[in-house]
Amino acid sequence: MARSNTLSQIHTQIMWNRLIAVVEEQAQTLIRTAFSPIVRECGDLSAGVFDLRGRMLAQAVTGTPGHVNSMAESVRHFLRHFPVETMEEGDIYITNDPWMGTGHLNDFVLTTPCFHHGKLVALLSCTSHLMDIGGIGFGPDGTDVFMEGLYIPMLKLAERGQMNQTLLAMIRANTRLPVDTEGDVYSLAACNDVGCKRLSEMMDEFRLDSLDDLAEHIIHHSREAVLAEIARLPKGSWTHRMRIDGFDQPIDLHATVTVSEKSIHVAYDGTSPASSKGINVPIAYTTAYTCFGLGCVVAAQIPNNAGSLEPLTVSAPPGTILNAPYPLPVSSRHITGQMLPDMVFGCLRQVVPERVPAEGTSCLYNMTFRGPSADKPDSKYGFAVTITSNGGTGARPAKDGLSATAYPSGVRGTPVEIAESVTPLLFWRKELRADSAGAGHTRGGLGQIIEIESADGLPVELLAAFDRIDHPPRGREGGGDGASGTVGLASGLVMKGKGSQMVPPGERLIIQTPGGAGIGDPNTRPRDQVAADLRDGLVSAEAAARLYGATAAAAE
Repeated sequence: MARSNTLSQIHTQIMWNRLIAVVEEQAQTLIRTAFSPIVRECGDLSAGVFDLRGRMLAQAVTGTPGHVNSMAESVRHFLRHFPVETMEEGDIYITNDPWMGTGHLNDFVLTTPCFHHGKLVALLSCTSHLMDIGGIGFGPDGTDVFMEGLYIPMLKLAERGQMNQTLLAMIRANTRLPVDTEGDVYSLAACNDVGCKRLSEMMDEFRLDSLDDLAEHIIHHSREAVLAEIARLPKGSWTHRMRIDGFDQPIDLHATVTVSEKSIHVAYDGTSPASSKGINVPIAYTTAYTCFGLGCVVAAQIPNNAGSLEPLTVSAPPGTILNAPYPLPVSSRHITGQMLPDMVFGCLRQVVPERVPAEGTSCLYNMTFRGPSADKPDSKYGFAVTITSNGGTGARPAKDGLSATAYPSGVRGTPVEIAESVTPLLFWRKELRADSAGAGHTRGGLGQIIEIESADGLPVELLAAFDRIDHPPRGREGGGDGASGTVGLASGLVMKGKGSQMVPPGERLIIQTPGGAGIGDPNTRPRDQVAADLRDGLVSAEAAARLYGATAAAAE
């Protein structure tokens, strides 16, 4: 009997792993077919499979936490609007509602009911970032969500296999990039179609006519694994505060993490009120990145699904910047929301300091440009593009931070070759920023220096949405702060960190992304590591002497 039970457990685990492989192929389909460079080159997407109760069973390894964890809420909203008993084979549902989707209008969420031999067995869902959906564009200047672009409520994109041509026409008419935008909608639909096909093949292979038993196994074991990790933590409450730049005034983030026997709750009471500009965060996105931060510390080895997320809860007072009500502007919600893992780490470093890093750049340094093109003289917007980049992550207790790495988002940087091939932009420099890392026993990661010019002599509009300029990442336990970010022109003009601004013809835009903060006394950093940083040009001789008390010769 024990042998039979063991074999059954192994068999179930194999099916679980196969389910993860199914949704990974789903995500790779999206990458390979997407029109937007931010998806096909950088992986700004999510994909997952859900049971008929709307519980996430598996997510693709490829994808961002903000998309995956907030998409899980979207599926529940779809089920409210389209009950399972009304679903038919060939139906596809769509929305970009920030409060029922992934936090801003540029992310489209598609959910497709999956039928196996004529029986509804699951829901496949995916999300990706679309480059342009009209309005003022992908920047924080709006004063309400209606300024920020096309708003799609919960609708049917397809009914019994027939695409909604009226809706597609509306989408095409409300974007500066109609071909790319419509292409990305079809890419999302294809992504779910492949997921459905592979899921049905898996069920045939394992002779399943339902996912119910597998779903219960996944949810139960994931939840129990997280509860076991929570049981090992000290019980109590810990608080942390952090100030970030905001739009026209600083934003204060306050968090309290409470660890009890069966859960971890994060409350953001005391956080600043909502902004008049588009840096506000809907609660689903707040929850997504908060739970990701908790998961990194508490449940790093446990697959992400409804079971592993269940013991992790989040609250923020309505009307604060982390629980912004409709219809406030939310286009650049990532600027604020991606700081939340640092808030969680600030609380948990008082409990398990050996598990958490110092503060990093955290929020993506997305460079959104648009403007005319010499080969499209009659078009006001010859191009519109978002080029992803980032600064350094915070130092880890036993390792240095990562340089030019998008943590916590996980989005890859846009290759220069791709950016230059789809825009009239010329990159003169894109290199690591020496001396930007916060010093410490373990240092932070380095930021970047990026120098860009319009290649065709026409003005370019920058939709700036950057942070950590006035309030850089903070070191801990004697470690140094990371370097602040900067935005300006080569001629010396300092530009704002947020808001639409013009780069005149012939000028070069220079962006310096922040460095991550350090941990521990810099004087205790091993000499061979200081020498290696000097040799590699990551720290100058002057900074090495000033921060580490080391000359180049002594370090060698």
